[in-house]
Amino acid sequence: MIPYGRQDINKADIAAVIEVLQSDWLTQGPVVPRFERAIVDKVGSKYAVAVNSATSALHIACLALDLGPGDWLWTSPNTFVASANCGLYCGARVDFVDIDPRTYNMSVEALTTKLAQAEQLGTLPKIVVPVHFAGQSCDMASIYELAQKYGFKVIEDASHAIGGRYKNQSVGCCAYSDITVFSFHPVKIITTGEGGMALTNNPQLTERLQLFRSHGITRNPPQMQNTSMGSWYYEQLELGFNYRMTDMQAALGLSQLERLDEFVSRRHVLASVYNEVLIDLPLVLPFQEKDCYSAFHLYVVQIDPLHSPLDRCKLFEYLRAEGVFVNVHYIPIHTQPYYQRMNFHPGQFRVSEQYYENALTLPLFFGLGDTQQAKVVELLRKALQV
Repeated sequence: MIPYGRQDINKADIAAVIEVLQSDWLTQGPVVPRFERAIVDKVGSKYAVAVNSATSALHIACLALDLGPGDWLWTSPNTFVASANCGLYCGARVDFVDIDPRTYNMSVEALTTKLAQAEQLGTLPKIVVPVHFAGQSCDMASIYELAQKYGFKVIEDASHAIGGRYKNQSVGCCAYSDITVFSFHPVKIITTGEGGMALTNNPQLTERLQLFRSHGITRNPPQMQNTSMGSWYYEQLELGFNYRMTDMQAALGLSQLERLDEFVSRRHVLASVYNEVLIDLPLVLPFQEKDCYSAFHLYVVQIDPLHSPLDRCKLFEYLRAEGVFVNVHYIPIHTQPYYQRMNFHPGQFRVSEQYYENALTLPLFFGLGDTQQAKVVELLRKALQV
């Protein structure tokens, strides 16, 4: 079976985790801050706060920016549900901005129109969450310009995009956002098993992120409201959560980070092969903006319904029956039953829905061998050539 995505664990990764298992610290030890510093050095932000998942990172990012009841969070319909759920966790209301038909990222044109309408209605968002779908950055400079005009905060959901670049800067540097979020789930570019990280250039936001990560508790005397009574003393300042990353996870992440460039480079080689050998099939291949260097977390094609002998569903079932575990990213969030109970409905975000009807994610991961990729291509050609 050839999966659509898979982690790559080597002996150095295993040794790094074993070293922690044999140490005095399994969690809340020295390795988590080392991992945070390493990520900061890699992407060029000033601060990083490691957590147990990207979902947790999105949640505490919203809390750090004071999202709450009566506020609005906007994001893309073409993403995993966590990008929207983080707003609901805070008691805020959620809405969506349709996607660009070429990049599948949040459309700046649609965002501009929606903001102008919301300003007249008094429903401007407090936070906008652009999602770097498949590893390609959104047009963050334009979104940042709109943020300055309309006064909203920006959280980059870069769960797919560590190792990518935008305008010759690393995704995660927070040049155009208040907070950026990474995911380290096993199918992402690098993994900590489960895990995530929130990055920012703002020291006050960093303190709040750290508080919400760990029960709202601080042991830092300058943050305390009362005089510290000793080294055992702590104070709860906020209602926080147990979202901490373990030292075992951080050790794996540190080891994986050393191969980040290698991982992304290999993904580009594989994507280039797909681009070359699938060009004559009835497929729409991924579009790449010239200002972006994608991390290529996913390689998503769209089946051309006018020229393909198989629709997406039949092609999906055929490939899986042949041992190629293709997938679909994503079912538009607003069409999910939970969101339909909030009066969202099919037809509201047509570009996202049209994209979803024909989208198919092909296998793309560091360990995908040339022979395995050739099998994927052979099966696609067999199924789609007329």
